[in-house]
Amino acid sequence: MTARKVILAFVEAINAHDLTALAELMTDEHAFIDAHGNGITGRQQMLAGWRGYFEWFPDYSIEVTDIFENENDFALCGFAGGSFKGAADKSWRLPVAWKATVNDGRVALWQVFADTKIPFEIISAG
Repeated sequence: MTARKVILAFVEAINAHDLTALAELMTDEHAFIDAHGNGITGRQQMLAGWRGYFEWFPDYSIEVTDIFENENDFALCGFAGGSFKGAADKSWRLPVAWKATVNDGRVALWQVFADTKIPFEIISAG
């Protein structure tokens, strides 16, 4: 599978909330960096993170509108959205950019760039 196909499969797994596919697509040392610069390293730790995020936002999805590629490094642009605990009145949709790196057919880095003010306000309001 090409690096581009790996990234597209990763996006598809996120949108399907498919933890098994995400696990298969992440390196053992997978690094996730959120929009505030906080990082998580390790496949198992990140799976726990995705599991919790999907519980908070059961309809979370991302839409990639542009992909910029340099060998195994990618910049993706698009949108992300969801609703807190599935409540329609607690939904959000934001422009987002992602940086990703593929090593040996798996995603080694997934970094998010977004203004998370709206989702955090929704979470804080409960």
